[in-house]
Amino acid sequence: MKPYSEACERNRGPILGVLREVLGDRSKVLEIGSGTGQHAVHFAAGLPHLIWQPSDIADHLSGIRAWCDEAALPNLRPPIELDLNAEPWPDTGADAVFSANTLHIVAWEEVRTLFERIGRMLPRDGVLAIYGPFAYGGRHTSQSNARFDLMLRERDPRSGIRKFEGVDALARAHGLVLDRDVAMPANNRMLVWRLFG
Repeated sequence: MKPYSEACERNRGPILGVLREVLGDRSKVLEIGSGTGQHAVHFAAGLPHLIWQPSDIADHLSGIRAWCDEAALPNLRPPIELDLNAEPWPDTGADAVFSANTLHIVAWEEVRTLFERIGRMLPRDGVLAIYGPFAYGGRHTSQSNARFDLMLRERDPRSGIRKFEGVDALARAHGLVLDRDVAMPANNRMLVWRLFG
């Protein structure tokens, strides 16, 4: 039985629309936190010029593999284990990184690690695209995001919707310059940085 996320089904179309614009000149994408694997299959199918490399912690790999095996896409690689805290990360040769709905789940220390490692691994002009909810100027963009943030913090005090300004400062500290901030459905954003080092 493959894992399934209704949210992935709802948001995959709008996300793919942005990825087509920002990954058109890329050759290989590392997806961090592939979750169920639904996004990996949909984006690999919609971006056939790209090699799509899904990754996640070990517990999620079997579900992702089930989606990938069923799709049997020539540009979709088998999922690999990637723990944000592990050293070193796998060497994938990716010139772009994509992650959806991860920054508000992991601890801030892991967000910092993610940006540090991506800043080291991407080639010059590499692309980082991150999808999810963010707060701006210390304020949530909707009441539903405020409720979601409270739920996240009650479940795990280390998690929560991140402040855009703090995330962008982390990115800049590692040579990543904001290229786009795109409004997405359901009060989410797509943030796209390019590495200029």
